[in-house]
Amino acid sequence: MLSSSSTAVNNLLLKKRLCFLLKLVCFVSSVLIFCEFLIYYVVIFQCRWPEVKSGAHMGKKETSTSVLKAIILADTHLLGEIRGHWLDKLRREWQMERSFQTALWLLQPDIVFILGDVFDEGKWSLPQAWADDVRRFRKMFRYPVSTELVVIVGNHDIGFHYEMTTYKVNRFEKVFNFTSGKLITRKGINFVIVNSVAMEGDGCAVCRTSEAKLVALSHKLNCSQQKPNHSNKRCSDVEKLPASEPILLQHYPLYRKSDAECSGEDSAPPEEKNIPFKEKYDVLSQEASQKLIWWFHPRLILSGHTHSACEVLHAGKIPEISVPSFSWRNRNNPSFIMGSITPADFSLQKCFLPYESRVFTIYCAAGALLVILILAHFQLLTPPFYFAQRLISKHKAV
Repeated sequence: MLSSSSTAVNNLLLKKRLCFLLKLVCFVSSVLIFCEFLIYYVVIFQCRWPEVKSGAHMGKKETSTSVLKAIILADTHLLGEIRGHWLDKLRREWQMERSFQTALWLLQPDIVFILGDVFDEGKWSLPQAWADDVRRFRKMFRYPVSTELVVIVGNHDIGFHYEMTTYKVNRFEKVFNFTSGKLITRKGINFVIVNSVAMEGDGCAVCRTSEAKLVALSHKLNCSQQKPNHSNKRCSDVEKLPASEPILLQHYPLYRKSDAECSGEDSAPPEEKNIPFKEKYDVLSQEASQKLIWWFHPRLILSGHTHSACEVLHAGKIPEISVPSFSWRNRNNPSFIMGSITPADFSLQKCFLPYESRVFTIYCAAGALLVILILAHFQLLTPPFYFAQRLISKHKAV
């Protein structure tokens, strides 16, 4: 009789322990699923495509087909074999992959632009390391057939000007079908792709080729924007392009003294804003910047490189948007730009990703709660409570 009673008690204790263990597993799993998967949907779901002002005068059907939905991000900096710690790679690359895939699924853009520094060590990578980095990039930034991906070159992809070689440029071009001076026209909208690393102005082989293509493209665009009745012999044999003013896409920003005038929660930290920018390193030179404005008269310039947000006006009328880094490795609050663009107008909206600090806070809070639950289950929290009660009782007795 005692044996059967003892067995029943043991079975009951075992069931309670298994039940408690199951609850702990469910709790930990729920936290992991939320922080590593669901949080991206919760945050990015709040982002909305901006409305184009000129779209108000169009019919609904015409508006939906004529507006190009573009996502613009920058500076993913996929770590390489030299400086890339495996844990850093795992954490930050998972964040970018989930952010990108969630954004594609929820927002369904027509086109995605990545404004350079795709890799962190492209300037040093040997062929095998380069192939491994490209494989990881293609896995992380995979996209459906309904979306187009355009990648612009950055200094970490091919090196700063003094490190840049024809081999590195060709290697990048082969993978991403990138060409400086290339025109991409979608829905009557002209995008000009610029290799800003090659805008050194010193006549190097890559620089000469790049600038020659840009000049030729500038001529085509300028001829296309002239009125039909305007006679110009220089434009008689030029292939006509859509008359829309172009949008410049490049890695380096145009010249500005510093980020002192930049504002917003994702602008440069206060201690960095007043540090002067170095030409041909932090920003393009004044000469190269002026050339691009003269050649193309763009209606918008999109750039990366600084890892922080900034909006400036060039020549008093041409806006340039510096897109912050897409990676937690460079920012606590990464983001990307959502653009609704037509041949005559555009509207931009920023979409923030989950803050790394908030995810870390959730993990810390969950960890603390987990410890309390375990201590309470094993009644390890009881003695301190009894000790407090005895102190209170003694105090009342006195």
